[in-house]
Amino acid sequence: MSVFKRLLVGEPFASGQRPPSLALSKRYAIPLLAVNPISSLAYAPEQVFLVLGTAGTAAYAYSVWTGLAVAAVMLTVIASYRYTVQAYPGGGGDYRVVAANFGPGAGRLAAAALVLDYILTVAVSASASVAALDVLVPGLGPWREWVAVAAIAVLAAFNLRGLRVSGRFAAAVTVAFVTGVAALLIVGFIRIGAGEELTAATAEAATAEDRELTSAALFILCARAFAAGSVAVTGIETFTTRVRFFRPPRGRNAAAAITSVGGTTVALFAGLVILAYLVGAQSATEPGTVGNLERTLLAQLADTVFDASPAAVTPIMLATAGVLLLAANTAFVGFPQLASVFAEDSLLPRQLHKRGDRLVYSNGILILAVAAAILVVLFDGRTYGLIGLYIVGAFLSMVLANAAMVRHWRRVLDVERDAARRSRARRALATALLAVLACGIVLVIVALTDYRRGGWIAVLIIGGCYLLMRFIAQHYTAVRDEIELPQGKPRLPARNHAIVLVSSVNLPLMRMLSYAKATRPDTITGLSVNVDAAASRQLLAEWERRGIKVPLTVVDSPYREITGPIVDYVKAQRRDAPRDVVTVYLPEYVVGQGPQPGRLSRGYFNWSTTLLHNQTTKAIRRQLKYEPGVMICIVPWILGESTEPPPLRRVRK
Repeated sequence: MSVFKRLLVGEPFASGQRPPSLALSKRYAIPLLAVNPISSLAYAPEQVFLVLGTAGTAAYAYSVWTGLAVAAVMLTVIASYRYTVQAYPGGGGDYRVVAANFGPGAGRLAAAALVLDYILTVAVSASASVAALDVLVPGLGPWREWVAVAAIAVLAAFNLRGLRVSGRFAAAVTVAFVTGVAALLIVGFIRIGAGEELTAATAEAATAEDRELTSAALFILCARAFAAGSVAVTGIETFTTRVRFFRPPRGRNAAAAITSVGGTTVALFAGLVILAYLVGAQSATEPGTVGNLERTLLAQLADTVFDASPAAVTPIMLATAGVLLLAANTAFVGFPQLASVFAEDSLLPRQLHKRGDRLVYSNGILILAVAAAILVVLFDGRTYGLIGLYIVGAFLSMVLANAAMVRHWRRVLDVERDAARRSRARRALATALLAVLACGIVLVIVALTDYRRGGWIAVLIIGGCYLLMRFIAQHYTAVRDEIELPQGKPRLPARNHAIVLVSSVNLPLMRMLSYAKATRPDTITGLSVNVDAAASRQLLAEWERRGIKVPLTVVDSPYREITGPIVDYVKAQRRDAPRDVVTVYLPEYVVGQGPQPGRLSRGYFNWSTTLLHNQTTKAIRRQLKYEPGVMICIVPWILGESTEPPPLRRVRK
């Protein structure tokens, strides 16, 4: 296991060492931070057409208006987070904002939502990257979920080794993707404006039989498409966790980055939806409906605009897969750090706050990889099935964060007297209210329409995480209160009574007696259990013959039980002197420590004989560890250590 770990993770770093740091200039910083929101362009516009396509081609007439509604939500959220990063320049993300304004209970709910958000970021990004590569390598289709799981495993191993993606490389991939999408839109609109008839290969396909919809059914369908397309908003909230990445003034620089990245995302998203409508591109939720319908919307647009030229389509799809994998990798970097913050605040086990061999939060990386892989397999590696869960986690945290900002700005207005600052606070308050309303609408739509299609899994994960975090927080609080030093001089034990368990007179017993005497207890007693009268008489005789100057007590056991009489004896000692401490010394035989001289070299003592020893010791320890005022001291005896090689015989010449 150790060899496999070294091969997978590499040699450990000392505490003073640091893995290569990510030091970026400003022109590389913004493209790198833009990976999460920009990567949503690979699958968000497609969600609008996937939902509308369930009602037939006639429903695509509402795709543009639906896309514009999504763009409006994006602009509202972007405007709200601009104020958030300036109000909280220290960073911390939605969790810190919610906990600071609503208390630890709401903070736990935001933390649970963020856990799901990060898991789905990896699952959705990995699945979408495989869909992009499937355009170039069609044979990946039947194995999509396992290819996505393999990608997740590679990213996890990469991060477990403490490696970092080159900032210039990440920025180059992001810029290449944005450039490719922008070129696609510019060339497409120019060709359409010049009078060319651009028609997608899927324009004549029937995703579903066209049917007449009532006004209510049409409204619900458009609402579902609007909610699904709103996944494009995800990623903007990650800027709140990276405010410290910017140079001072951090808040202002982070707000400028949100504006530039968010504006670019909105423009490209709206452009893709409009272009897809103009060329008649279609998408289907079910596999195998019609040949090209399984191709991603972005691939269909690239084929249509560039006449399926590999020289143009291949770079766009490679950049798409690359930016999606970078988004998944960003989650592998961010989630372990966020989990460390949760552990520090007693919301998750403290082990998540500790760094591994390579100075990374290894436990957080492993948990994220396993959880994302399970969801990918559960949904067959299809992005469409995972989107509903993704929206629930992301939008719940955004609703809570913006609601917290509403309370924050109200508090500011209560104490602020400067006219200019009050005016700014009012604008921020109105923006936060709009963001709460917009995100709340999306969340309610997804909760009502996608509940049976897997939305219940999101509720289960968030609810489970919340209850787990609450239990952990209460447990750590109770432990802290119990072990805290009281005011004044602490109450210490009056005396220490040592009890050495005796089964026979041998070397391990003499070691236990010597060690017990070395601790200088107030009293020391040997304790044996009488399960065989003849053996007990022989033990007493041997005890006297050896002249052991420690009193030996033998307790009867009519039913030949060993553990019960020992526990009863110890309890009696505690009842007689409640303020005293009783230390019980138990032997433990250690086997399987490698080749030793003598008998061990012949295989008498190895790992396979472990079960032959220490079972009585374990049973006694299990019972005594629940007794207050009782200390258990295990004295090991390494089997084979007393065996010496036979002396060398002198050979006569």
